[in-house]
Amino acid sequence: MKSEFLLAITQLSAEKNLPKEVVITAVESALVSAYRKDSFAPNQNITVKINRNTGRVEVWAEKTVAQRVEDSRKEISLNDAKRLKSDAQIGDLVMVESTPQNAGRIAAQTAKQVILQRLHEAEHSAIFEEYAGKAGDIVSGVIQRIEPRQVLIDLGRAQAVLPSNEQMSNERYRIGQRLRVLMIEVAKTIKGPRVIVSRSHPDLVKRLFELEVPEVSNGTVEIKSIAREAGYRSKVAVAARQAGIDPVGCCVGLRGIRIQNIVTELSGEKIDVVQWNADPATFIANALSPAQIIAVELKKTEGLATVIVPDRQLSLAIGKEGQNARLAAKLTGWKIDIKMASVWETERESAKPAIAEKIETVEEVEAELPAPMQPIGVAVEKEEAALEEVTTEISEEEVVEETEEEVTEAKPVTFEVPRPARGELRFAEDIMGAPSRGEGKGKKKKKAAPSKEREGEVPPRPRKGGGRRQEIAIEDEADF
Repeated sequence: MKSEFLLAITQLSAEKNLPKEVVITAVESALVSAYRKDSFAPNQNITVKINRNTGRVEVWAEKTVAQRVEDSRKEISLNDAKRLKSDAQIGDLVMVESTPQNAGRIAAQTAKQVILQRLHEAEHSAIFEEYAGKAGDIVSGVIQRIEPRQVLIDLGRAQAVLPSNEQMSNERYRIGQRLRVLMIEVAKTIKGPRVIVSRSHPDLVKRLFELEVPEVSNGTVEIKSIAREAGYRSKVAVAARQAGIDPVGCCVGLRGIRIQNIVTELSGEKIDVVQWNADPATFIANALSPAQIIAVELKKTEGLATVIVPDRQLSLAIGKEGQNARLAAKLTGWKIDIKMASVWETERESAKPAIAEKIETVEEVEAELPAPMQPIGVAVEKEEAALEEVTTEISEEEVVEETEEEVTEAKPVTFEVPRPARGELRFAEDIMGAPSRGEGKGKKKKKAAPSKEREGEVPPRPRKGGGRRQEIAIEDEADF
């Protein structure tokens, strides 16, 4: 009988996958509740011990040493107490073996229920301790039930919950399907430990790389950061800890076999593996691959990076619905502003008016300088303005009006033109008066002075420091 009792405990421990000592402790606690209701006082302290070798059950009750015993369940005489404890005194508490001969039906039923309850509690504690240390690891399970807001996955000893917010939007689950999931939380509840798993967490990609790439698992290649939009695309930044190792090539594998296994596990999610760099500009350029980058301008105080790309590469750099730029920003931790090369050049040109304003200010200063110190361009402009004033004065004072009958031929008019200042230029076109148009017959004509050139005279050569004469012939034409 005793051997059968130990055999039953052994089978129970194997069925519940619990240590034998845990099962024995649970049975002892259950028997305490059963015996207390049947053979002992309600508030009496009792303990049950099961012999690990023979399987014998021993019940020990706590009794008070009394001079005169009134209740044998709670009290013991001094002589009996001294047999158990030689130095026992009146009023001491002594543990006395009080194993009942037979337990009643109610006590047996109570013992059964308590034993099952204790075993469940022990099982839950063992499961919690097992999975509590696996938070952040990948576990494999089979889909057991699909509900509107969650998917229940059987992990073997425990049942995991895959909430809707941790699922991949492009996946369709079916009962019996085996999945690799990331364990993110293990919590104790009334119904037992609650295991929460995820398929959309970025660490799932990291753990898959550790399983598929030996260099990542042994620490030769380090994963610096991961940016992921579950079900669509992920970017992984890797760096080598040893010289001479290509971190990107290690993660991709020969003909892409390693990365292809990860993509298959993630239901076709695209994965970009880029090389990490300590220089933020280089790292940002790598993160925006496969787009080509011309230049990267950083504003460290604002955490903003302006990226210049060729015009034809703008859509590739931004990605579908901004996905490539968004993932690059998450991967690098910088705000990224992408600009076309043509727009960037235009903005640089528009930043030059400030320089032009400075140049105009310099020209104004030069205009105020004395004539010998002025640049050539300034002197020429002043000379042209002076010639216009002289021509206006001559046309108003020296021209004599005559009637149409007296004007028979063009006669030259001699003007006295003041000698220009040193360094100034004079041109005949600037001295000539502008003829008035629209004059017809019956209108008065201008009378020109007789020309010395027609009389055979040669105008004298202008003397140094003196004025000079300029002879201009104005012919009378009907269509003037």
